[in-house]
Amino acid sequence: MNLDEKFQYMATGQPYDDLDQLLVDARAKSTELTTKINNESNEAKKEELVRQLFGKAGKAPFVNPNFRCEFGRNIFVGDDFYANYDCVILDGAKVTIGDKVLFGPKVGLYTSNHLFDAKEREIGGCIAKPISIGNRTWLAANVTVLPGVTIGNDVIIGAGSVVTHDIPDKVIAAGNPCKVIRPITDDDKTGFVGHDFI
Repeated sequence: MNLDEKFQYMATGQPYDDLDQLLVDARAKSTELTTKINNESNEAKKEELVRQLFGKAGKAPFVNPNFRCEFGRNIFVGDDFYANYDCVILDGAKVTIGDKVLFGPKVGLYTSNHLFDAKEREIGGCIAKPISIGNRTWLAANVTVLPGVTIGNDVIIGAGSVVTHDIPDKVIAAGNPCKVIRPITDDDKTGFVGHDFI
């Protein structure tokens, strides 16, 4: 089995061997590339490195140091993606992120989980489920998103939340486990129009 076939199998949601040398080597390459990204100060060069790492990126993807991901190839971001400091994405399964998505510091997306049986876990047993985040969504500082979660469009996830299940469009949600607090409405508008404000 080659690496492409390995990832195709992992995408089925079946248990896989996390200690497979193909995956170990792929992680090492990702670590090498993210280290280059984190050390690159030229924005154009940094963007090119991000495009090499991700499966797909829209216009102007930006990640602050120290960004880390497991493989990179399973991360698909839309336009104007922004990840603040110390973001971690474990992309054993596909991670899909929409347009104009903001991540606060220390956001973590984790598609993979170790198997529950101790013997299976000891020999490298894992399972991965995809994560999807809609357009114009903001994950505040220290948000954790667990395997198989879909977060909708125009959502705010409050700082420190652990997202264990799907979150619908246009709501504020927070907590551990993360729960919907209220919808976002026109009453939340402040009249801010950018350059007209100091």
